[in-house]
Amino acid sequence: MWQKTIFGSTSPRRPFGAGDVLALLLVAALLYLGTRLAFSAPDVIIGPTISLAPRALPWYAALSVGRMTAAYALSLLFTLVYGRIAAYNRRAERVMMPLLDVLQSVPILSFLPVVLLSLSAFLPENAAAEIASIVLIFTSQAWNMTFAWFQSLTTIPKELREASSIFRLSNWMQFRTLELPFAAISLVWNSMMSWAGGWFFLMAAESFTVGQRDFRLPGLGSYLHEAANQENFQAIFWGVAALILVIVLLDQFIWRPLLAWSDRFKVEMVEDAEPPTSWFYNAWRSGRLADFVGHRLVRPFLERVDRGMVRRFPVRGTAVSGANQRSWPGIVLTILIGAVLLVGLYRAGLVLISLPPAQWRGIGVGLLATLLRVIVALAIALAWTVPVGVAIGTNRRLATVLQPLVQIAASIPATALFPVLLLFILNLPAGLNMAAVLLMLLGTQWYLLFNIIAGASAIPQDLKYTASLLHLSRWDRWRTLILPALFPFLVTGAITAGGGAWNASIVAEYVEFGGQTLQVVGIGAIIAEATAHGDYALLLAATLSMVLAVVLINRLVWRRLYVLAEEKYRME
Repeated sequence: MWQKTIFGSTSPRRPFGAGDVLALLLVAALLYLGTRLAFSAPDVIIGPTISLAPRALPWYAALSVGRMTAAYALSLLFTLVYGRIAAYNRRAERVMMPLLDVLQSVPILSFLPVVLLSLSAFLPENAAAEIASIVLIFTSQAWNMTFAWFQSLTTIPKELREASSIFRLSNWMQFRTLELPFAAISLVWNSMMSWAGGWFFLMAAESFTVGQRDFRLPGLGSYLHEAANQENFQAIFWGVAALILVIVLLDQFIWRPLLAWSDRFKVEMVEDAEPPTSWFYNAWRSGRLADFVGHRLVRPFLERVDRGMVRRFPVRGTAVSGANQRSWPGIVLTILIGAVLLVGLYRAGLVLISLPPAQWRGIGVGLLATLLRVIVALAIALAWTVPVGVAIGTNRRLATVLQPLVQIAASIPATALFPVLLLFILNLPAGLNMAAVLLMLLGTQWYLLFNIIAGASAIPQDLKYTASLLHLSRWDRWRTLILPALFPFLVTGAITAGGGAWNASIVAEYVEFGGQTLQVVGIGAIIAEATAHGDYALLLAATLSMVLAVVLINRLVWRRLYVLAEEKYRME
């Protein structure tokens, strides 16, 4: 059932290698170059006034959904291209996966001011703010989708690979008929998680202040941010109500139909007794319009795309060659990237050397404090997401009731409710520390839950029947079926959840509330304070320190578990 594969591993066992070092150096150079551009930004930027009238909410909701859609489209394109190259090209994987570790570890809220100020140096502030908000939402959506896609590609059963070789499918047809269907369930659930992550950071994406520069965009995020700043609880209620309405509509008309559609791609020999259903999906399929669109528009379009892609990419095989000869454009691009890297590293090194030892000691202490909070948040998240996720993923009736509630709970920005939570927590012992862990938990647990639900939903029905026929005890069923099936999804969720917890530390450890600033010891507080005061040297040093810490954890812990999932816990 679950066995060690004889198929070659695409992830060599190495705790930390040259690819990690190169990825870290490249990100350090890019962060420094962006920081240098930030010095050329206008000194004062004042954003538009955000109306707290309820009648403005429909328009704000439309703007926010538009930004989320643009960011999701970019995330999906990035996922499909980046993840496939990394899965099939061993030479590229040695750099691309460490780089993905680094990118998902870069704190979004410390990366945003660099992007904003860099773009505002040569673009109008409205255009800069729009592009930066989409980039921020993209960085909260793309990484977990890419990890899930990569995990699916590296765990495709060997017999399906052999079947695609026997039928001599081109790379394009293999992508469309094998890889996308096999990864469909995981991609849909992680897409839902990506949207939830986008909502979580929407307040920061649409309303951000750096010194005297106030970047604001009309939308639900800026509405909730302004309502929280003014402590207008009535406006917070209307904003959260509008957000919940949007989430419910998206769940009923987008995500639930996609879940019902993707269930057809489950690898099983026996049909599920209770497949996921959607009233909208059933109504659409039974209508004449769906038949017209499917046969007259979608099918001819796909056939034309297939013919064009097969002509353009006629090479057959299941892997992308890693030994292609280098062309002159590639050599020139490599030289240019190397030159930018060297200049950026030299300048970044000068900035980092200028920091006094006291600030470096503070960064070290902050890293340890935040690491403890991350571990606590992950432990709490694992304690409840595994049983709840398995229950939702294996019980369709329960999923019908709980899935919309989970989607709503995951999508409500915890940053919007955080001021309300602080009112009740600050008076408790270690109140702010407890509040920081709680907010990190709210930014972490959903990555785990959605991946666990996806893993439990993908367990073949025939294996469930087999476990029942063998009269396995509950513990034996968990040990021999459920936990092995969940393991790859659990590792993917833990990697992205860890990155989410480190990112959430920036808003959890440094809070402006009631006209005063509250903070605890932590690397997130250092990054937030450096951003608020425009201390770019400290911001660069703290951000790189956090990135290095997260990458080390990923390589020493999570990547080893990834290799174990790929080699042992794949269905054959």
